[in-house]
Amino acid sequence: MTQLPQLNAPLFLTDGGAETTLLFDDGIDLPDFAAFPLLDDPDGHAALTRYFERYAGIAERDGAGIVLETATWRASPDWAARLGYDEARLGSANRKAVDLLLDVRQRFAIQVVISGCVGPRGDAYRPESIMSREEARDYHSVQIRTFADTPADLVTAMTLTNVPEATGIVDAAREADVPVVISFTVETDGRLPSGDALAAAIEAVDRDTDAYPAYYMVNCAHPTHIAPALDPAAGWTERLKGIRANASKLSHAELDEAETLDRGDPEEFADDYRRLKASFPQLTVLGGCCGTDHRHIDALSRAFSG
Repeated sequence: MTQLPQLNAPLFLTDGGAETTLLFDDGIDLPDFAAFPLLDDPDGHAALTRYFERYAGIAERDGAGIVLETATWRASPDWAARLGYDEARLGSANRKAVDLLLDVRQRFAIQVVISGCVGPRGDAYRPESIMSREEARDYHSVQIRTFADTPADLVTAMTLTNVPEATGIVDAAREADVPVVISFTVETDGRLPSGDALAAAIEAVDRDTDAYPAYYMVNCAHPTHIAPALDPAAGWTERLKGIRANASKLSHAELDEAETLDRGDPEEFADDYRRLKASFPQLTVLGGCCGTDHRHIDALSRAFSG
């Protein structure tokens, strides 16, 4: 299996909060917070291209690599069915998402890693039920098999709330022979929405999958919510290579009810990352999630570019 370049580089950026940027900055309606339908619309496709090129430009300016996630966080069977997509049309959307990033990659003289983005089956803020490992494997295999048949470099499961779903996703990726990254989300207390400690979740997935994931991440939480869950002396933290933090310090419940976007402060955001990386130098994949835009990633990149 190909060695992922972000594992050994000092810094790989990511993009920011795609859905919040498209919704609040570009004024694009996103039913079910799904960006993948834009791939079927010329104006939507152009908006996505502009979005990703802006971040790749920041990375190129500062000599960093970048991991770009396909606009497919909601492009799995249940969510797609709600939006009128059958299996064939859904597969096409996932492939188009990879093709868009291939086009972006060829225009930049840096390492651009393309990740097929997988989202949770349920609500990432309010998970109402937890699948078994086997159910999760079967459900997510549909999307992961599609990515495995494209030039995507890996798949990344974002905003995961529980261990069985994460483990099932790893099983699906192993069956498809594709590298996989598992990214959990945490509440303000640093625990998963399921109640599990981050340490316990990572250790459980590694134990049950023979440490198949390439690495782990945390996303969709503010750095001050993530930091308390981390222990520089704990062995499991070596498996944590990336963070995509929210701009806001609000809880998931508060964000879910918010009618305006809390963008936080980009410079404070970068300072939070400085402190995290000082304690956890193995963190090499850094970027944003909800509420962040190019200004946050610009500040973050400048903070580490000397």
